[in-house]
Amino acid sequence: MFGGHDVTSTPLTKRAEELTRSGVIPPPLAELVRPALDAADSEIRPGATEGGPQGAVARRLIGDLAEFRERRGLARVIVINVSSTEPPAAPDPAHLSLEALERALEGDIPVLPPSSLYAYAALSAGCPYVDFTPSTGARLPALDELARRRGLPYAGSDAKTGETLVKTALAPMFAVRGLAVRSWSGTNLLGGGDGATLADPAAGESKLISKDRALAEILGHPVEGRTHIDNVPHLGDWKTAWDHITFDGFLGVRMSMQFTWQGCDSALAAPLVLDLARLMARAHERGVAGPVAEFGFFFKDPVGSDEHRLHAQYETLRQWLGE
Repeated sequence: MFGGHDVTSTPLTKRAEELTRSGVIPPPLAELVRPALDAADSEIRPGATEGGPQGAVARRLIGDLAEFRERRGLARVIVINVSSTEPPAAPDPAHLSLEALERALEGDIPVLPPSSLYAYAALSAGCPYVDFTPSTGARLPALDELARRRGLPYAGSDAKTGETLVKTALAPMFAVRGLAVRSWSGTNLLGGGDGATLADPAAGESKLISKDRALAEILGHPVEGRTHIDNVPHLGDWKTAWDHITFDGFLGVRMSMQFTWQGCDSALAAPLVLDLARLMARAHERGVAGPVAEFGFFFKDPVGSDEHRLHAQYETLRQWLGE
């Protein structure tokens, strides 16, 4: 069963039509799933908008989740945050204890960024939670404590679907061959909602920090160069990433490598969302509480783990699954 919260009112069928026009969804498939989209649309409730009393909003979100679970007779509900990237929280709520956080929300004092408010509501409603974006979400000591108290798993953050996926597969090659990477620069061109959101420097900074963190961790040292993101509305859901790498070989011989990655964000992300929903249900069934480090395979900035090498993450996930 699918449901959720949203701050827009665009029907899912309209969104499917947009994806069909852009070549993401085959037209026959869009028509076949129309009844399922209408059913999911009927389960979408208003999300949290800025400026409302956070305690009241949290209580409404919790009530929606509990009512959805009970009315549908579900064993569990998995909440996955797929909303747009938000700017870093200000002031930083990381110092708040769980007791202080709950007192603030009871008094309708705004202390959480939107993503963390959703995470609080999900965990309070007894729902495992996934941060698909680089927003703060559940990555607060108070929310970690809440998850452990409630016996709930959570995972994140910032799903790697394109350029960073390639980086975490490619960078270990340089490391194990002793090829010293000196610089790694990238340019991302994307449109759609993500492009518009990341055009805001504050929101874009959260994404850039997440995208660039893996390289230094894998290579064991910082490198020159950064990733840049440009909003190109005409591209819509399609994204292009171009990377330029310089490295030293034997006797310090200077060499370089370039690659181009072109893909559709929606088509890359959708299977990860479905996989994570199933895996989080398995974790909940097993009684896992706190961050599920074994799910780092899916994320640029995995909570509970410093491992960024894609192959190593995949082996860890397979071991967790018992394969």
